[in-house]
Formats: sequence, structure tokens, C-alpha cells
Amino acid sequence: MEQAIKILIVEDNVIIADDMQSMLEEIGYEIVDNVIVYEQAEEVLKNNHVDLVLIDIILASDKTGIDLGKHIRENYNIPFIFVTSNSDRATVENAKSVKPNGYLVKPFEQQDLYTSIEIALSNFDYTSKTGKDERPDVGDKVVSNSVLKDSIFVKKQHLYYRIQFGDIRFIKADNVYLEVNTVDKKFLVRSPLKDYLGKLPSNKFYRAHKSYIVNVDHIDAINSKDIMINNTLIPISKDFKEFIISSMNS
Repeated sequence: MEQAIKILIVEDNVIIADDMQSMLEEIGYEIVDNVIVYEQAEEVLKNNHVDLVLIDIILASDKTGIDLGKHIRENYNIPFIFVTSNSDRATVENAKSVKPNGYLVKPFEQQDLYTSIEIALSNFDYTSKTGKDERPDVGDKVVSNSVLKDSIFVKKQHLYYRIQFGDIRFIKADNVYLEVNTVDKKFLVRSPLKDYLGKLPSNKFYRAHKSYIVNVDHIDAINSKDIMINNTLIPISKDFKEFIISSMNS
């Protein structure tokens, strides 16, 4: 069973911090701690496994969030994101000096927070310090961006549902929306089909038709014009038919 991504929140406004924690827990992240000053954050980092830190630039202590960002860069190989009300040029320039993995301006929505975190985890260079991959072994702790590697989040109403890639049967384009069909649910996503295909594992998901992406592991049958997935007939292009037939014969 995969473990949730572990996040430390460093925010001196208790109301904002609690709102952030609720947003993150709804999505499926685990909050390691929720602290208000540099010294508390330093202690949490020393004694806990943390995958990512969300840091307010202005803290209720002499040391700022930028000081904490510098401390993380010097001592830990994990990403952090600045979360602040300040977007003036001087603050941004100061923040850039410690090379944060994201910069989120308050107020923000849950989707903004989720997107910033996932991009930071996906793009973070875990080999930057020693030239050696410092992510934990799979047998010990789950790699920090495992959420991106094995599943995808899909929003339905006010919640983000985590869907394992293997549970997605096929995706159908319907005007400006995509209908994501899983083993037990359907979700509507606003995205071009081509862009969504880029988020899925290339060894399992293929463009079977101009309006369909299919997971080849779920194909039950094939004829000259269609494939069948869970009793649903899906039209296929000539190129995809030839690909499937060649794969069957190899």
C-alpha cells in the first residue's frame, strides 16, 4: 500500500494554516505538522520524514520563511513552496535567492495548491546535491512523487479523487470535456484529449481513435473496426488496429 505524500506546513496565521491542512487532507496528503515559527519547523524536519514543505515568508519569529528555505536547501534534499500574501518585486527577488520549487500567492483555491505541490514534486531534482539519487528505496519509504507515477487526481465537485492508472479503462472526448471511465466510476475532466494522454503511462495508454484513449490492459476483444472494453464497443483507427494486431503476433 502506498503511503501519502508527507507535508509540513509553516504558517503563522492559524486560520489560514488550518484551511490549508483541510484542503490538503481532502486531496489525500498527510500533514506531518502545522507550525508557526522557524524553530518549530527546524525541529520537525530533524525528527520526521517530510516530502515537501509549504512556507509562509513572514513568520512569527525573528527568522523568516526565506531563512527556513535556505536551511532546507543546505540540509535537506526536498522541495519547498513559498505561500505568501506578498507578490511585490522585492519579496519575489528575495525569495528567488533560495530557489524555491514554487511560489503561491494568497488567497488561493484548493486546485492551485494541489497543482503547485504536484509540479514541485514532479520537477524536483533529487540528485542535485551528491549526484546520487537520494530518494528512499521503495522497500523502505515510498518515493516522494509516487502519486504522479502510479495514479492521477480527478476533481469531482469539491473533492479530488485519486485514480490508479490501472483502474482507468478508457477515456472518451465529448466536446470540451473528457469522460474518464474507470472500473467503478465515471469522471468528467475539462482537457484536450492529446494533453491528457501526455499525463498517462505511454506503455499502457494509446490513442485508439480521434475521440478515444484506451488502456490496452482492458481490451477484451477486437474486430476490423472496433475493440471491446467491458462490453463497450470503441471505434479504432487503422493505425491502432495494425498496432494491436502486430502486438498480438509478436
